[in-house]
Amino acid sequence: MKARLGPLFLLVSAVIVIAPGAAYAYIGPGAGFAFMTSFLILFATFFLAFFFFLTWPIRFLIKKIRRRGKVLEGRVDKVIILGFDGLDPGRLHECLKKGIMPNVERLMEKGSFKPMRSTTPPISPVAWSSFSTGVNPGKHNIFDFLAPERRSYLSKLSSAEIRPPAKFLRLGKYKIPLGKPSYRPLRKSRPFWAILGDNEVFSSVIRVPITFPPEKFSTGVLISSLCVPDLRGTQGSFSFYSSNAERIGRHTGGFAYKLERVGGGFTGEIIGPPNAMLDGEPPLKIGFTLTPGGGDGAAAVLTMGKESIGLELRKHSQWVTLDFNAGLGVHVRGVARFILQSIEPDAELYMTPIHIDPEKPAMPISHPFHYSVYLSKLIGPYATMGLAEDTWALNERVIDEEQFIEQTYLINKEREDMLMNELEKVREGAVVCVFDNTDRMQHMLWRYIDPGHPANRDKESEKHKNALDELYADVDRIVGRVMPYVTERTALIVMSDHGFKSFRRGINLNAWLKKEGYLFMKDGARAGEWFEGVDWSRTRAYALGLGGIFLNLKGRERDGIVSREEAPGLADEIKAKLEGLRDPENGQVAVKNVYLGREVYSGPYTAEGPELIMGSSAGYRASWDAATGIVTDEVFSDNTKAWSGDHCVDPTVVPATFISNRKITADSVSITDIAPTVLDLFGIEPPAYVDGKAVLE
Repeated sequence: MKARLGPLFLLVSAVIVIAPGAAYAYIGPGAGFAFMTSFLILFATFFLAFFFFLTWPIRFLIKKIRRRGKVLEGRVDKVIILGFDGLDPGRLHECLKKGIMPNVERLMEKGSFKPMRSTTPPISPVAWSSFSTGVNPGKHNIFDFLAPERRSYLSKLSSAEIRPPAKFLRLGKYKIPLGKPSYRPLRKSRPFWAILGDNEVFSSVIRVPITFPPEKFSTGVLISSLCVPDLRGTQGSFSFYSSNAERIGRHTGGFAYKLERVGGGFTGEIIGPPNAMLDGEPPLKIGFTLTPGGGDGAAAVLTMGKESIGLELRKHSQWVTLDFNAGLGVHVRGVARFILQSIEPDAELYMTPIHIDPEKPAMPISHPFHYSVYLSKLIGPYATMGLAEDTWALNERVIDEEQFIEQTYLINKEREDMLMNELEKVREGAVVCVFDNTDRMQHMLWRYIDPGHPANRDKESEKHKNALDELYADVDRIVGRVMPYVTERTALIVMSDHGFKSFRRGINLNAWLKKEGYLFMKDGARAGEWFEGVDWSRTRAYALGLGGIFLNLKGRERDGIVSREEAPGLADEIKAKLEGLRDPENGQVAVKNVYLGREVYSGPYTAEGPELIMGSSAGYRASWDAATGIVTDEVFSDNTKAWSGDHCVDPTVVPATFISNRKITADSVSITDIAPTVLDLFGIEPPAYVDGKAVLE
């Protein structure tokens, strides 16, 4: 859609920051978003490309001068890293025995394999941050998806901070931002591709988690992943439309809207981001009609303005461009897919979260900025959100398992296309690509391989029992596609950030802290999200996120009561009581280990992390309520959601996977070893602060 521009807006950007709310798949607030006019995006992209071409001879000469006398004596010309989030070594061996992973088997026979130690806790943002930097959380500052906001007892996204422009110009009803929003990554330390860039080694970094906002580095390209928000600023909010008023209710992780019957069809509105250019910030909207029929396999036609899209029944549509008009010529674009669930007797329509349009990105999602545009021209529209697979739509039964599987493979195909493009072009350097569907599908389909799982009580549990085997077979297929690009001077690493186990029962640590006299509620108060009703004047400890316990420290928390002197003893006391906690329903040990932050972390950011970390046994995890600060009465509860597998347990229970075409020289491997190993392969001395070690010959 063509942007209409007002001259006052050629250098204007606006920012919207969304409060904690809708995205509970990985519990946490959105990172907010900013948008620029379409013209400015295209102009900037064209200018950058032209500038790149114009200055190429100069940059080539500068690189030659910089590299004079700096000859890398590496053992490889290229390193390829295939990351499969959550690839479990136990399930891997089961699939090898079934003969469905022949390419991986050949790779292991030629090279080597070891289970790999993940981080404490073994959670994706923590583990991938240690993967990229080679350091423990005390040095990279990522301890969970969420971090506590000490002065308010709310939560914030742990990995990124976006701030709006400080000043605005009033023009009638409009607020025109003066200046740019700021994007600040909260992950500290340097990723290995930045150090490679310092030494003029090129890197292609494709969807590695915790790369948002994208950081500049001197030699290479990067497309961001985990924690890229949707266009509403959340970590993923689907939309569900129905003509049946009884179906319009509250949905965790999404919103439901009424379709109005008009003539022979239906009308509705797509709700976009708030319009920060207007007082009150009303949401931007796009009206649409849904008309039965359409022919050529379409059961209905979705019309927005002059654009019409035919929708097949119960199938994903193509990516649809959504153009929101903020006024005065300012437009912001997103992309989404639709599923027509039914048309009669009631019309029902699902829309994915609105992804930032990679062709005209509303905020930086790649380095350099125009790289996302280049990819969109190459492969077409693609998912940009960090958590692209809509797990909560399945949890809420807005989509079913078959549609979720279809969605994950559509996204996976986009990732694979990006990878193959880079492998075709990169002759020397590093190519790093992470696939997420291994994580998302195991989260949502684990109950099919665990017949006694509580989530099977009210759900079909046979149809997709082979889906995870098929998933691992697809991993093998991708490895097979990459093998022709591996030469004698290439190191290939296939790895994951953690393994997987069943998640049958939840543990509400705040309920346990209340029961043990460490947390108190106000008299007569009802528990709510984000510690509503908690009496901080008497509370000594609280839990937030997926297993962290924080002390209510004086001078740190707003109403802290625990002194620095008594903190170590209090942490030791809680550890002694919580470790070995048994589930009264079955007598099993639910809490295998409790780790003290001061013992497992080291570095300048150790104090930012939790004082204690719960390491639960297989089958257990922090409950959904506990993750959002709800203080329930019961410590244990059944997990009945489709999200039936997890890894937020004791790190000894879910080791990661490490496979290479080269022999491993160490007795054991940690995820912090990968960054120094890559540097070492290229003949670069890892920085002294790195915790890991080189582990390949």
